[in-house]
Amino acid sequence: MKLYSYWRSTTSLRIRAALNLKGIEYETMTVNLLEGEQNVPSFVRISPTHGVPVLELDDGTTLTQSHAIAEYLDTISPEPPLFPSNPLIRAKVQAAALTIGMEIHPVNNLRILAYLKSELGHSQEQAVEWMRHWMADGFAAFEKLIEDGEFCFGGNISYADICLVGQMVNARRWGLDLTPFARLVAIDERSRAIPEIAAAMPENQPDATN
Repeated sequence: MKLYSYWRSTTSLRIRAALNLKGIEYETMTVNLLEGEQNVPSFVRISPTHGVPVLELDDGTTLTQSHAIAEYLDTISPEPPLFPSNPLIRAKVQAAALTIGMEIHPVNNLRILAYLKSELGHSQEQAVEWMRHWMADGFAAFEKLIEDGEFCFGGNISYADICLVGQMVNARRWGLDLTPFARLVAIDERSRAIPEIAAAMPENQPDATN
């Protein structure tokens, strides 16, 4: 398999973590978002949304959208499960993960921020405040959706935890005050202590820069 990703892409982090946890080998194909490589026609052919990650299977089939890729990986390689088999708990994990994947991340991604600054005339400071607002708002909702335990849903890591880890990277990068979110900080710390998750972190990628 080939994973088209960028070291700072937190959606790519989700799939790196999933692949690592399941012990699936993959080759990293760097798409430098800051240099606009996501807009090159050859890449747009496999990613019409101009985004990463893209997972290319051994037969050349390509999959996009981190949530869909994670579900695919969970189907072909069920252990360890990222989505519980119990339908009710599975739905709750999905809801929590999508709170980050649909409510927080999309309004904080590179192209939205670029539009805020280039087309609407917002300053960098205003753009950062925009990100902090939506992260805090989303984290408050996320906390209400998760359950008791070491991780978001009990004693085992799930896709909800993986999504949280990625969003916490962005929260720290942009200086969000995490004091109100002590439980999320603790879950993030436990998750990052898992070697497969640690290996997926941005700073540990082959294309990482300062």
